[in-house]
Amino acid sequence: MAEAWVLVEGYLKRATLGVQEYTVLTAKALRSIVARPFYWRDTLQQMDVIGVGSLGIVLLTGLFTGMVLALQSSIEMRQFGATIYIGRLVGSSMVRELGPVLTALMVAGRVGAGIAAQLGSMKVTEQIDALNVVGTDPIKKLVTPRLVAALFMLPVLTVITDLIGILGGLLIAVVKLDLTADLYMRTVYQTLAESGFVFRFVPKDVLAGLIKPVFFGGIIAMTGCYFGLQTRGGTEGVGVSTTRAVVTASIMILAVDYFLTQLLISILFE
Repeated sequence: MAEAWVLVEGYLKRATLGVQEYTVLTAKALRSIVARPFYWRDTLQQMDVIGVGSLGIVLLTGLFTGMVLALQSSIEMRQFGATIYIGRLVGSSMVRELGPVLTALMVAGRVGAGIAAQLGSMKVTEQIDALNVVGTDPIKKLVTPRLVAALFMLPVLTVITDLIGILGGLLIAVVKLDLTADLYMRTVYQTLAESGFVFRFVPKDVLAGLIKPVFFGGIIAMTGCYFGLQTRGGTEGVGVSTTRAVVTASIMILAVDYFLTQLLISILFE
């Protein structure tokens, strides 16, 4: 029993220290956003890696998610003669929840792993120490550009996922369910409009679906950077850090999604 408690105590201490280090790294990266020098070229390069590089997987994810969502929901809705409302279900599901979360999970698997592997390799080959020697802040040079790029590109990728998912549902509605494209798109618009508008023309569902990716982007970038900079033990350590970055980011995305959903419901919809 005593040995078990020692193990638990050691784990809790390491977890607490990890949370503290993660928080400090995030605070330093955020502060570096408004401090000189500004590494614009590095930031644009990371936006290309995160945004353009993830476009293919995002398109496929959105397309097949929308198609499966329409196909599966039609089975139940056909029993009640409600297949005309497929657009409402696909539109609200993609914009509110599936679009932001699935995009974040896909990007976490691709970009989060890449960030952890790249920084981990730099760590074990002492390139991080070399930056310190020449007077360059590693956080400002390596972490902040990735954070800024993720904060900007995740909402863009989410919008693409939402649109492609809705079009995937449209494809099933027209080909499989014999609905017209006009009817489908009209029901999609109706369900988004019924949530209300912010600034007169932005549906609340859309706004909520764009707030989440900002947080998810921060989680992906900071988790990848944190585990990359914590890499120890050579090439084997790089693999361990990469795995930890993807798993941790995915769990954090799902957990934060719940709390953000609860918060946004209380602010926008109540």
